[in-house]
Amino acid sequence: MSELQPIGRAFLFFGVVFAAIGVALLFGPKVPWLGRLPGDIAIQRGHFSFYFPLASCLLVSVLLSVLLWFFSSHR
Repeated sequence: MSELQPIGRAFLFFGVVFAAIGVALLFGPKVPWLGRLPGDIAIQRGHFSFYFPLASCLLVSVLLSVLLWFFSSHR
């Protein structure tokens, strides 16, 4: 095993992470229901507005947890 192999793996890992973030930023606005689920908190009063996508965050967290569990258990 070369001493540069762990560095190469780290670069590949971070490259995949950055690519996934880029895909999410490109196609995220095209998913109309994400951010507008029942359970997302939106408060508007006068000149004040507060928005917290609670249900959307939980959904994304569950999906990522399932994906990471699937890929980590099938090595």
